[in-house]
Amino acid sequence: MNKRKLSSRILGITLICFLAAGLSLAQKNETQLRTVHGAVIDKSDTPVSGSVVFLKNSRTNTVRSYITDEQGNYRFSGLDPNADYDVHAEKDGAKSPSHTVSSFDGRKDIVLNLRLDNKKGD
Repeated sequence: MNKRKLSSRILGITLICFLAAGLSLAQKNETQLRTVHGAVIDKSDTPVSGSVVFLKNSRTNTVRSYITDEQGNYRFSGLDPNADYDVHAEKDGAKSPSHTVSSFDGRKDIVLNLRLDNKKGD
């Protein structure tokens, strides 16, 4: 085999190794991300559709929101495992207590149901 072919093969093998390592790292990082999901319910444990669930990253102060489906379900995925998050729900003046999802919580899939308090004045 001449030097040119050998150099091309070595270069090709090196590129394949780098690509494989990059894909492996991307998959590892993706599996490290967390998901927070659950349902918004009222005082009688009835699901509340159309509630707005707020998720605030305590490190960056960015806020994401989600409107619950017909069964009161919400879902936030792709969350940084190294950040703390505050989560609460609101609808028609009623609000749930705020809950903290800690970076020390090692779970990747966190179920957090939110109970709406009565409206002020009720």
